[in-house]
Order: sequence, then structure tokens, then C-alpha cells
Amino acid sequence: MKYDFTSIMDRRGKDAIAVDLPGNAPAGGFVPGGPKEGFDLIPMWVADMNFPTAPSIVEEVKKRLEHPAFGYFNASDAYFDAIINWHKDRKGVQDLKPEHIGYENGVLGGLVSTLSAFASPGDPVLLHSPTYVGFTNSIGSAGYRIVYSPLKLDEQGTWRMDYEDMDRKIKENKIHVAVFCNPHNPTGRVWEPEEIRKAMEVYKANDCLVIADEIWSDLILDGYHHTPTQSVSEDAKNRTVALYAPSKTFNLAGLIGSYHVIYNSYIHDRVLAASSKCHYNSMNVLSMHALIGAYSKEGKEWVEELCHVLSGNVEYGYQYIQDHFEGVKLSRPQGTYMLFLDCEEWCKKHGKTMDELLKAGWDVGVAWQDGRPFHGEYAIRMNLALPLSRVQEAFRRLDEYVF
Repeated sequence: MKYDFTSIMDRRGKDAIAVDLPGNAPAGGFVPGGPKEGFDLIPMWVADMNFPTAPSIVEEVKKRLEHPAFGYFNASDAYFDAIINWHKDRKGVQDLKPEHIGYENGVLGGLVSTLSAFASPGDPVLLHSPTYVGFTNSIGSAGYRIVYSPLKLDEQGTWRMDYEDMDRKIKENKIHVAVFCNPHNPTGRVWEPEEIRKAMEVYKANDCLVIADEIWSDLILDGYHHTPTQSVSEDAKNRTVALYAPSKTFNLAGLIGSYHVIYNSYIHDRVLAASSKCHYNSMNVLSMHALIGAYSKEGKEWVEELCHVLSGNVEYGYQYIQDHFEGVKLSRPQGTYMLFLDCEEWCKKHGKTMDELLKAGWDVGVAWQDGRPFHGEYAIRMNLALPLSRVQEAFRRLDEYVF
């Protein structure tokens, strides 16, 4: 491989809550404590990666730092060109223009801005479950009422949408805004074009604005393909606010910086008006240059290698659980770098609570994440974006000391 995905990166003291927070401070219930003596920490909870970012990003930021002035600025043509070319090359989008693109500090900020433009506090919002805890917190904190439509596992263990349930919940609750996660977090499901078309037909029939979170859309595992929500029909293109960011793909969360793609001019104007009213939704000049470096030819090569590495890690973790952890169930992810474990059978068989199981992992340095806030009663979420040697060590410890 051209890039390094095997070296173990020491992130301690380098502004990384994934390794600095455990044992030092509370983290909203996510962290039960640091590992016991004799075990180092293997960070598998926060959804960032334990790989260095693409060299093209570092080079682009360094180049900008050579000039010592950082005054007021506007987004450059190079910024918009980078996004347009990335979507054309990676996602097959042919008609994206600068006027369709708008800056957002973060995907969740873009979500709340869109909600504030098209709904009032107290209004219901449709969301699939299991669900990303960030959706739950941001939508609820902004005063909206979440209505969940549960995903279902089919006979092959693949997560599927229940279109009849979606339609019924929308009608019963008079819902006019829905959040659609594509690919889906936390299950790792990469929706097929026909599945997206069916979902969008439900939304169309009920006059729902769709907020599509596509932040994971470049982290697709081998053998699968991401379909942008806006690409499945002309109606989908014009009723969807799509939210993207290089942060998840390139490990840039600490730099801040996302963007929306909105084709409908009326929706575009309303969202921009809402996002501007806080007066702090503005781009950082280094974030702009980081995106330009990310969405480059070298950045594309880096992502392609990364996805191959992640595919191997996920395959290893999935197969290890199948072979060694009787009573632990999971659906094979198709995208992202997260596993979503169902430990109900194991807990009941061994008389253990979820708190006890989670703590047992943390005690031996396997810093995994409580999946209950993601709407899995016996769920654990695991981040596998680490060198394979660390993934292997984590599962060895789980096998020896926990399961």
C-alpha cells in the first residue's frame, strides 16, 4: 500500500477525547472509566479514526500556513470546484453547481437549521431506529418531537426499512419533515437505489421534506456502492437537503466544516436564512484548505486504500464474533467502520447486565460504546478504524476476559 494504515499512532495529549477522556472526566455516560492496571486503552468508542489523515490535507494546510495572515475571506473557487469534482468523480453527480452548495459548521447544525426553517418546536420528525445518538440529542434539544420507524432484520440478517410503518407513522402524526441516514448509522447499512426510491415515494406521498445525512457516503466497504438520495428521481432531488462533510472520511472532526447540497432554490434560501441567524455558522480558512486537500486526486487514492483496510477490519471483527462469541448477534456492515452488536442472548444466558458487560470490556482496555442511546436495548457499538493489529488485540482480550 502507498499509505500507512498499520503504524500505531499515539494520540495521548493531542486533543483526542477518544484516548484522553477515559479515566479523567465524565463523558455523558459513555465512559465507565479507564482500563485496569496492566492494560492499555484501545479506543473503539468515539467515531473518529486512529489513522493519520491523508498527506494531501497536511500539505495543503501547511502551504496555507506559509502565509502569516488569516483575515476575513470568502470561500474560493477552488473550494467549490473540489466539492463539485469530488461528487462527479465519486458519486456520479453531473449537475452540481456552486449555488447548490452551502457551508455548515457540522451536519447536526445543518439538520437543526433545516428543521428551524421548515418546522416549529413541538412538531414531529420521522427518524429510523436504531438511530445515531447525535440525531436524538440535537432534534430533541431543539424542541422537536421524534417519531421512530424501526428498521427490521430480514431472514438474511440485513436491516430493512418498513415502508408501511413509515407511511402510517407520518400520517398518524401529521409529519412533514423526515431525517434519512444514508448510509445508515449505527447499522452500517448501505441502501440500494430501489430502497431509496421507495422511501422517497413515501415521503413524496406525504409531502415530507427530507434531510439526508450522507456524512458516511465515502466510507463504503468492498462490494457495495453509495447512491446519493437526491439522485434517485427528480422529485427526490428537489425535496432533499443533503448534508456532507470530509470530517468522517478524512478524520478531520477537530477542524470543523461541513456543507449542504440543495437544488431547490426555495429550500436553499430558507435553509441559508436559518443557518445565518446564529451568526457563528462560518467557515474556518484552514478547514477550507483541508477540504481542498482532501478532495484531491491523492485524497481519492487515500480513501480507496482506507476503504479496503476498513473492509478487512470489519470482515475480521464480524467473523471473529461469529466464531467465538456465542449469543452475540450482528448484521454484517456494508459501510462505515462501526459494528453494532446485539448482546441480549449472551447477557440473559450468563446473567449479566449491560452495564456489567460494558464495564468488563473497559476494564481490559477495550473502549467500546454503550449502544442503548442508539436505541438498541442490549447493543454495543464498536469502532474498527484502527490498525488491524489493534483490532485483533481487542478481540483477543474480549475472548479471554469478557465473553
